[in-house]
Amino acid sequence: MRLTSLLGFIAGILTTISFVPQVLHAWRSKSCHDLSWGMLITFSAGVVLWLLYGLRLWAMPIIVANAVTLALLVTIMFLKVRYRGR
Repeated sequence: MRLTSLLGFIAGILTTISFVPQVLHAWRSKSCHDLSWGMLITFSAGVVLWLLYGLRLWAMPIIVANAVTLALLVTIMFLKVRYRGR
């Protein structure tokens, strides 16, 4: 693997796993009220654009990292809706 791809995968792993504690916290606490819809939607839009960019370049580090990040963001948004009354 080339150094550039390795750096991309490491960066993608670190930025993607940063959302795992938030998902686990929301799941365990059954609360997402402190998460802003504006931030979630804006960040998700950026992630979708990065994913599309990665697909256009066929850059696997960008594709994988942003696909997983988008899945985590969708999970957080689902939990925010599910736990909105708590």
